[in-house]
Formats: sequence, C-alpha cells, structure tokens
Amino acid sequence: MVFLLPRTPQHPISLFMHRLSIPLTLSLLAMASTVMAGDLQLLGDSQQLVGSPQKASAPTRILLAGFTGRDEGASDGLNITVLPVTYKVVRKATLMVSPISRFPWKKEIVTTVFWIGEEAGQNNPVANQESSWDHMWRSNYGGIDTPNPLLRVDFHPKGFIPRQNPFYIALPYNDVTRGSTKAEAPTVIPWFSKTFERVGQTVCKGRWLAIRKGNRTAYAQWEDCGPFRTDHWQYVFGNERPKPNLNAGAGLDVSPAIRDYLGLESTDVTDWRFVEEREVPAGPWRSFGDNNPFANPPMPTNAMAANDRMGGDNPLFAPVTAYTNGRRK
Repeated sequence: MVFLLPRTPQHPISLFMHRLSIPLTLSLLAMASTVMAGDLQLLGDSQQLVGSPQKASAPTRILLAGFTGRDEGASDGLNITVLPVTYKVVRKATLMVSPISRFPWKKEIVTTVFWIGEEAGQNNPVANQESSWDHMWRSNYGGIDTPNPLLRVDFHPKGFIPRQNPFYIALPYNDVTRGSTKAEAPTVIPWFSKTFERVGQTVCKGRWLAIRKGNRTAYAQWEDCGPFRTDHWQYVFGNERPKPNLNAGAGLDVSPAIRDYLGLESTDVTDWRFVEEREVPAGPWRSFGDNNPFANPPMPTNAMAANDRMGGDNPLFAPVTAYTNGRRK
C-alpha cells in the first residue's frame, strides 16, 4: 500500500508546518494500518487488547513526494516503511457478582419452629392465636398452620388454602408499643424513613428475610415478634447476639413451611438477613397470601381511583380467589 503526500512547500513557514505535520500523519497512517491488518472482534462484555505484535500482512510503504531533507542529493521522494502491528482481542473470564445487599448475614442463630394457632406451653409462653400486629392472625390466615408433616402439602396445611403467606417468621423486636411508635425506631430501623406512614403503625410487619441452611435458602415475611422478647433491636438491627432464653438462646422463629423447605429440626441453627423485595426470587414463598406482594400485587393508584368512581364493584379489580393445583390462577 502506497500513500502519496503533497510535495514540500517552499515558503519557510509553510515548510515548518509541513514538516511538523509529518510525524502526526505517520502516526495516523500507522494506526490505520493496524486496524486494517488487525482482526478485531467483539467477544462479549469483557475484552482486553493484548499488545504483543502478531503475525500481520505486508509492510505499508509511504512515499513522501518531493521531500529531500538535508541531503540535496537525495532522491525526489522519501520512502518510509511502516511495519503494521496487530492486536488481538482476547476474552477474559467475567466474574458474575450478585448485587451486594446492605443487610449482612447473621450467622449461626439458634432457630425454633412456631406456627399460627400454636397453644401456649413451657417453651411458648404466649399462644399464637394472634400476633403482635394482628389480633385475628389465626382467622386471617384461615386456620391452624399445623406442623404435622402428614397433614401438610406443598408447604401449607392440606385442609385449606392459606389466606396469608405460609412462609413467615418472628424476631425479638416490635417497633410499636401501646399504640405508639417506639422512640428508638426511627434511628435503628434501616428502612424507617422510607416506609413510615403514621405513629403507631409498624414498619416491620411483612418485611422480607432470607433464611439459609447449608446450600438452601428460603424467603419469608416478618409477621410476629419473639421468641420471648420484643425489645432486642441491638440484635435484630445491630451486631449483638440473641439473649439467653428457655429455647437455647433462640433468636429466630420460623414457620412449618420454612422448616420443610430447609429440612430443619424443631430446634436448629440457621443464618438469616433482611432482603429487599426486589431480591426475593421465584419460589413457593410467592404463591399465597393477601399480605404477599407477589401473590397480590398492589393496585396502582389510578386504578384504585377508577374503581372508587365505579363504586368499588369493578370486577377487573376484584381479588383473585381461584386456585389451580393449590396455586392462585
């Protein structure tokens, strides 16, 4: 390949500018020859130019017409050979990293099983007919969430379809007491400012958690307070360990559905952490419950307004209550 450059001008200033432009021209020509001689391919999200010269095509010859330099006896043109250098694009291993959660794992937490409708006993001082936030918990759930494996199917009791999420937990903190929001709640609860609506209304109920045992992880909603305590925010939101109690220092209660999914004993050890709703993957914890945003996504504001204008009887906005094989249609 031959490139012809203009003859050297005779005016001193023009001659200076012409000679100054030659190195820039050579650089551009060398880059062009590199691209022409190279074989660049887009190989994905992670690429790297490897700078070692590869075997390339024939050299590029550049003829600078009329440039004689200092030697008056030189030929009428100066031949410059540019050796093309090619660069190959190689794929580098791409490390797939999940989004980092702002909530750390609380590891090796003694975990016990509890259930809606459980009667009071030695290791369960308060009956679970109601929760800390729902005085009609058993009724709203649809019945007793029996832990008997022979009376369960697909992570819920055989006798009825639960009206609330059967994947639920209890932690030893309540942000509400005697109808008022606790003083420390705005400071210690990480999501308080984003979810607070009014004094005396909890911002903890329904919050999602991940519970891990070995290589399996279940997801559940926070629906009650305990075991034994409702004031230990230093553990729930901080770095403290659970306080000693009659259940071997348990710091987490889980429902029979979580027990069955993770293969837990009645008293076991798990890891847990809070998760954002967007982090909750597909699974049986998305299937049921009026309190479950995946089973009953919230109605858009404009849709609610339209439904109100129609007297609230629009069938398009009626709750879904039909089921197929134990799941909502």
